[in-house]
Amino acid sequence: MSEAPLDTAITLQGVSKRFGSHVAVHELDLGIQDGEFFSLLGPSGCGKTTTLRMIAGFELPDTGRILLHGDDVTDTQPNKRRVNMVFQQYALFPHMSIYDNVAFGLKMNQIPKGEHRERITAMLRIVELEGLERRRPRQLSGGQQQRVALARALVNSPAALLLDEPLGALDVKLRRTMQSELKRIQRELGTTFVYVTHDQEEALAMSDRIAVMNAGRVEQIGSPREIYDHPETPFVADFIGSLNAFEVVVAEVVGNLAVGRYGDGERVVVAAGTDVRARDTIRVSVRPEQVRIDPVPASTPEHGSRLVGEIAEVVYLGMFTQFKVETAAATILCHRLADEELSACTSGTRVVLTWPVDQTSILAAAPPVPS
Repeated sequence: MSEAPLDTAITLQGVSKRFGSHVAVHELDLGIQDGEFFSLLGPSGCGKTTTLRMIAGFELPDTGRILLHGDDVTDTQPNKRRVNMVFQQYALFPHMSIYDNVAFGLKMNQIPKGEHRERITAMLRIVELEGLERRRPRQLSGGQQQRVALARALVNSPAALLLDEPLGALDVKLRRTMQSELKRIQRELGTTFVYVTHDQEEALAMSDRIAVMNAGRVEQIGSPREIYDHPETPFVADFIGSLNAFEVVVAEVVGNLAVGRYGDGERVVVAAGTDVRARDTIRVSVRPEQVRIDPVPASTPEHGSRLVGEIAEVVYLGMFTQFKVETAAATILCHRLADEELSACTSGTRVVLTWPVDQTSILAAAPPVPS
């Protein structure tokens, strides 16, 4: 196995974990960069928490190696690894002050007491809890308790902070506030954060990169925009946000573009690899917010996809309006901001839908249509 690059904080090489007959993680290869906010995203049971616990040392992998800044820590005890973990339940000591809760980690690591005050004061400033040092956890809000747990985990300057759905116990409004706070703290400290969540919006809002996991495997790794705009598998496409996904029979391949035809001027165009041929059936996807909707007749771009259809349903969803349009290719969802002028687009209206080539992704290919 090759060694990890020097700027890689955490490396997993062929790591797998089995519980009885159930394989929780399948031979996972993963590199998390120094100072990165990296999220493991997926549904319950996909292996994300098991992966985090193996990085922390609470679970031992059955195969593979775990490196921390290039050092093999696969068999190292949790308290000997320079990582700390924050759980959904904060596990604060109710009888201790906030100051003493934060100091607990320093005591466990046998940091000289003379260094405590300066480090604790600096950390409480970063998490914006200055002046609350003498309060008990019960005197704090849920968000403040979360920040105490963060301060306690970060005061020892770990090489990485591991967070297992730490915002799950908070209400929606406070959760969004804490998302911003976590990202601010991570940027200010430059600490590597590895964050586990099943909430796609949370991962998209906070992460530098995301690994989408399914059934113990990573289906795609990329930036939030890459994951959202260009999903590589049907699972990722379905799991992340709203999506139009439908099959297209390729009528022709022009250069690197596969084109499906649906009558006069109607088409779906997608960038395709060299393995796509005419008469192949491919499954494609496009996000609803990328689809432009106009009443017929309307001037439309010469390039990209174009479908004509009839609005079957209009749904107001607060910040945006959703249009469901029946077309020859599929039923297409289109999202438009609620304040856009679309008064002519009502149920029963004939409309034309258009979107750029680079907003269509191929999800999977099927065998050619039989003769």
